[in-house]
Amino acid sequence: MPPRAGVIAAAGDQLQVTGVVNADNVLALRAEGERLIRSSQPAAQAEGTNPVLTVRLDGLDTASSVVLSLLLSWQREALSQRRQLVFSGASERLHSLAALSGLHRHLSGF
Repeated sequence: MPPRAGVIAAAGDQLQVTGVVNADNVLALRAEGERLIRSSQPAAQAEGTNPVLTVRLDGLDTASSVVLSLLLSWQREALSQRRQLVFSGASERLHSLAALSGLHRHLSGF
């Protein structure tokens, strides 16, 4: 059975990433994620703070630098929209990779 292709779905103030993210599909996933970030309705926060959008990674089947690059791209897009992304459900392997590269400091929830 072939691996599931990467998919992004939006529901309220959450994005859900599932399947495999790799060099073959990352550009399409990046564009779709950026579109969803721009059109999302994140949860309201206290006055003076950016609205929060949660990106769930518990359905992600891969952990690689390609995934980290994707998450950083979405982080930049969210900041340009005055929104805050919080990543949840990342695998231990993805956590380790982010820590090893020092990127965990730039990805909320890592």
